[in-house]
Amino acid sequence: MPSLQSVISCLSDYDPSALPVEQANRIIAEVIEPVSGIEQVAIREALDRVLAEDVVSPIDVPAHDNSAMDGFAFSSAALQSASGGEVTLRVIGTALAGEAHGLTPATGEAVRIMTGAVMPAGCDTVVPQEFTQRVAEAAGEAAGETVRFAADAVRAGDNRRLRGEDLARGKPALNQGRVLQPADLGLLASLGIAEVRVRRRLRVAFFSTGDELRSIGEPLDAGCVYDSNRYTLHGMLRRLHVELIDMGVVRDDPAALEAALRSACENADAVITSGGVSVGEADYTKQIMAELGDVTFWKIAMRPGRPMAFGRIASNGHQALLFGLPGNPVAVMVTFYHFVRAALHRMMGADIAPPPLMRVRSAQAIRKKPGRTEYQRGILARGADGQWEVRITGQQGSGVLRSMSEANCFIVLAHEQGGVEAGDPVEVMLFEGLL
Repeated sequence: MPSLQSVISCLSDYDPSALPVEQANRIIAEVIEPVSGIEQVAIREALDRVLAEDVVSPIDVPAHDNSAMDGFAFSSAALQSASGGEVTLRVIGTALAGEAHGLTPATGEAVRIMTGAVMPAGCDTVVPQEFTQRVAEAAGEAAGETVRFAADAVRAGDNRRLRGEDLARGKPALNQGRVLQPADLGLLASLGIAEVRVRRRLRVAFFSTGDELRSIGEPLDAGCVYDSNRYTLHGMLRRLHVELIDMGVVRDDPAALEAALRSACENADAVITSGGVSVGEADYTKQIMAELGDVTFWKIAMRPGRPMAFGRIASNGHQALLFGLPGNPVAVMVTFYHFVRAALHRMMGADIAPPPLMRVRSAQAIRKKPGRTEYQRGILARGADGQWEVRITGQQGSGVLRSMSEANCFIVLAHEQGGVEAGDPVEVMLFEGLL
């Protein structure tokens, strides 16, 4: 695992006082490796877990050629030999799903077939029953029926599902790094697989710092505020399905902070703090973080969320990654989603693509200076003409948590971008699937 300082030393344009968002993410990605622990779990317990190895199909799915419709199976040669544009076939029996039938129709014959039933030998096409006219030759006896249908009602091979069409034996069914979804559990069950090997759950410890913070239920003294950051962090981390260690509020005391960092390091894979890394914060906060490991302090060229600490700390033979986030509530959320979320996915061994950006028009002018990436909180909706447009939620201060609650997207204004006029295209990142 490369050290943070060795990664940074290779960068010719590294400036910790004005670090672009993309460069910060590249540094974090190079330092992180997935956890090594692997568990075997039943597929009912595998939802949202990360596959530790490829799943290879032990069987063909489907296991045999079968019908995709209720209808009549026959050889497509009958289509070429149709007389007067019509095909007439004698029905010799019925094929039901899940039952062996052994029916082999000859030229001019067909088998009545149900959806999922094995295709009879020599048959490659199914005509849906609603396209046919059935003429009974012997009342009550399916084998005595004759069906007629237009030759152009189907083409050769229609309504037949081929053996292995969905998944062939020996082919990868699911790739390692996949976060298992409900459809994946059904796929595994269809292969007869009862258990899978997954990465162990990531353990994440988090706490807030500051003498002014109070937990819910405590009296709110003059000059104090309730700690909201731990609750937003708790919610964001729950969405990642990690094991949580909530360490509460740590006061501005060197001994208390060191004890909290050591305890977090010894019990978790990653440690997230909020507060204590801004300009003007107590020097001992940064000093203790740095003393415990390979940690750097950045002023990232972004808004909100400029101050951030990142690195690896150690205590009593244990190591953990450290993410020191700003103290302002919106800055905590923005830095989490644009740095920590991807980093934790990487630690989990999850192969997750970055959230997609959607290009829409701005409903209003937005002020912006080049030289930093901005994440304005926006509301995406249909305009009067039916086209998508976005407007900001109002005040965009990093302490206005309401702006995150009201928004349904980030308006992402790139590092080199300037101001935006009403009607200009902008990129938005939807909260759906992110928050």
